[in-house]
Amino acid sequence: MTSIPLYLTSEQNCSYLDNRASQSAMVDVNFGMTRSIYSQLIERGFRRSGNLVYAPHCQQCSACIACRIKPAQFKPSRSQKRCIEKNQDTEVIIKPCDYDAKHRDLYNRYLSYRHSETATLSATNEYLEFFGSSWCDTRLIEFYIEKHLAAVAVVDLFNDALSAVYTFYDPDFQHYSLGTYAVLWQIAKARELGMEHVYLGYWVENSQKMDYKKNFKPLEVYMNQQWQAFQTS
Repeated sequence: MTSIPLYLTSEQNCSYLDNRASQSAMVDVNFGMTRSIYSQLIERGFRRSGNLVYAPHCQQCSACIACRIKPAQFKPSRSQKRCIEKNQDTEVIIKPCDYDAKHRDLYNRYLSYRHSETATLSATNEYLEFFGSSWCDTRLIEFYIEKHLAAVAVVDLFNDALSAVYTFYDPDFQHYSLGTYAVLWQIAKARELGMEHVYLGYWVENSQKMDYKKNFKPLEVYMNQQWQAFQTS
């Protein structure tokens, strides 16, 4: 892989753990990122937010650990089977990553419910810059319950993998466990397409927002510059 220029961001309050400072190694925004290069970076623990590609590089903490699942080996737990059964009538529509006011409004409602400290998105360019990128192949997966748009999952496509970027849902449908169902759907789709992995972002122990990922088994984590089986403590 070609040499990639990185820089360290300034420290800021951690989004996942209280009383922690976070810092990232960011790919230079002037670097000519491509889908192929990013697919290699995601194998090395990097993620993207819009066009920005980064990996955690905190001075006093290593809690953020990249994780992925192998669809061919995945076996749903009892609760995950119940989630699948509960959503057996949920309709799924795959769309390109284009602006849709319904998605923006749903996302802002989700933020108000789950992350009230985060600013909502209003302008078209804000929405697309946050979820999409100019070089990645991204899809928006719509989940409909009784003809109502209940959730949207943002998913990146690679030759041999899917990457779960973000999922947001209507709080009125939270009893359907749509965050979990979106991941289960992606695992099933990746298996159908013969893909090797579904990347789930970062697992953060003791973080209510991120710790749920350990429930997808068998999970792999990227530690010491290699992927290895997740071991519970």
